[in-house]
Amino acid sequence: MSLGARYVHTNLVARDWRRLADFYVRLFDCVPVPPERDYQGPALDAGTGLSGARLTGQHLRLPGYDGNGPTLEIFHYAEPADEGSKAVNRPGYGHVAFGVDDVDAARAAVLAAGGSAVGEVVTLTTATGGRVTWCYVTDPEGNVIELQSWA
Repeated sequence: MSLGARYVHTNLVARDWRRLADFYVRLFDCVPVPPERDYQGPALDAGTGLSGARLTGQHLRLPGYDGNGPTLEIFHYAEPADEGSKAVNRPGYGHVAFGVDDVDAARAAVLAAGGSAVGEVVTLTTATGGRVTWCYVTDPEGNVIELQSWA
């Protein structure tokens, strides 16, 4: 049975949503999609399963898509839960990936903007013979990003 599904967005819960959104706008050419969000009330409580929930944030159109493309939704909860460890091999969502022209230059830009290195830049040959250069870095809040470029 087909649900008629289409990809819409991925959500990042941020400690400082404005700073994190600015990072993705400046480095990855994401485009803010107005309006900024500010939600609270019974419907949000019911949908999140939280009592007294309030969230603020913004959607960012991902690069390479038109006005109807998917977004990166960056929200901040007024009362966030304790943060678990983030790692590339932790079960669940692992990372968001961006194709870039130059992985080394993109990695340097992420590090200069407050991100961190996770591993080194590597190039490998896939099972189909394609060559990809890639690395993992984090944004300023520790969310893992893959930077990749195909030869």
